[in-house]
Amino acid sequence: MRKTLLGLVSVCLLLAGCGASLPQLRARPEGDGEVYLYLQPFPQEADRLAFDVGAISARSHDGREFPLSVALGQVRGRDVKRQRLLAVGFLPPGEYAGFSLRIASASLKGEAGDSALLVPEVATNIDFQFNVARRQGRVIAMLLKYAQSVDAGFEFSPEFAMFFPDKPPTNLVGLVANSGSNDITLFNKKSLQVYDVIVAGRGPAGVALDQRSRKAYVALSGDDGIEVIDVVAGNIFDRIRLYPGDAPREVALTPDGRILLSANTGSNTVSVIDANSRFEVTRIPVGNGPRSVAIEPTGRRAFVFNTLSNTISVLDIPTRSLITTIGVDSGPVRGQFNRRGDRLYVIQEISPYVVVINPNLLTVTGRFPVRSGVRAVKVDPNTDVVYLGKVRDFAVGLYDPFAFAPVGFMDAGAAIAQMTADGDENHLFMVNPERKSVLVANLTSRRIVGEIDVGDDPYWVSMMGER
Repeated sequence: MRKTLLGLVSVCLLLAGCGASLPQLRARPEGDGEVYLYLQPFPQEADRLAFDVGAISARSHDGREFPLSVALGQVRGRDVKRQRLLAVGFLPPGEYAGFSLRIASASLKGEAGDSALLVPEVATNIDFQFNVARRQGRVIAMLLKYAQSVDAGFEFSPEFAMFFPDKPPTNLVGLVANSGSNDITLFNKKSLQVYDVIVAGRGPAGVALDQRSRKAYVALSGDDGIEVIDVVAGNIFDRIRLYPGDAPREVALTPDGRILLSANTGSNTVSVIDANSRFEVTRIPVGNGPRSVAIEPTGRRAFVFNTLSNTISVLDIPTRSLITTIGVDSGPVRGQFNRRGDRLYVIQEISPYVVVINPNLLTVTGRFPVRSGVRAVKVDPNTDVVYLGKVRDFAVGLYDPFAFAPVGFMDAGAAIAQMTADGDENHLFMVNPERKSVLVANLTSRRIVGEIDVGDDPYWVSMMGER
């Protein structure tokens, strides 16, 4: 009886955890586009400035105003040393004349403390012509003209230079799937600045990136499909349709880019998809609640993590068949191979252990205590050191790959949901849903070196050059 109750509790906790990682989807008015306004880094002389945003709207040529949601209501100059998301909103397709910005209050820090600044009694009009297309995203950058905005230290009347960010070279493109806002953020992985947003289907989640063909596959958990993105053009050019109720959570691509596997959480199956034709070839029944898929470096076998049945299904990719099922602890969610491909590290939501599987013997060869709540794993492509991110822990733990003893930690200041490593810049990119951002750490110094504001409830980050 006790074992049954423990099982029921585990299932309830797992369901709660899954619900937290994929939030209630935000409704977009049919046909509307989307606009993101980003503040560019402030100059050093603006460190003393602080102001509160009362409201911001887009203005059409006929004088109508369309309110945007303010993302950064309290602007502190010392905190705008990186690009910051100021506001976002849905807009009907059409031409626009600019924006209307109302400042609620402003102050300037001096030797005697903060001094209040006079602010305009009415909203300030910011002229900038732009268009919004049907179901298309638009990113607009705002560069504060500090000298023109602060008049003799008595008045704050904001002036901005407005522009569309430049698209970076393709080898610098990064993507973030935002499950809550149903869009995909595109950023420059070198400058760590957002330059575009792609409006997607409902519930974009896991991403598989084909670096050679420069295509990205994004699972749509709310639309039973997979978006196919042209990374060079920065747009969606196809959607792979799955079955109603599949609710795909995460996807994986074979090393040769020919086969795409989709973990269908809703139907307890894995779809085998021909990446060239973009049609489902077959589907394989697996355990309950398949969350993700890890493909071994040879591309011959795939390991499917069945969160609700506490098992891992091993698939033979060439024959498209189930080889065996491996039992593990409670709530396996993801796994990562080491460089040689002879160790698979499996993280679990409920169990306080990381499980190590020998992919040749298809057996569990180790169980190491790390406390429960692990939901992100990344193996360092240079050292095989294992990075673990936890739900309730604001530090990313570093573990020796063999003894699995802790060898250090990285203070992230936030809970981490998913990670990837950039081979070009030697950076670790970490998704933080609570702060709606991606944190960036240097793998050598193990220090945070940047942060990128993205959409609601980011789920996955991927980029060209990742390892």
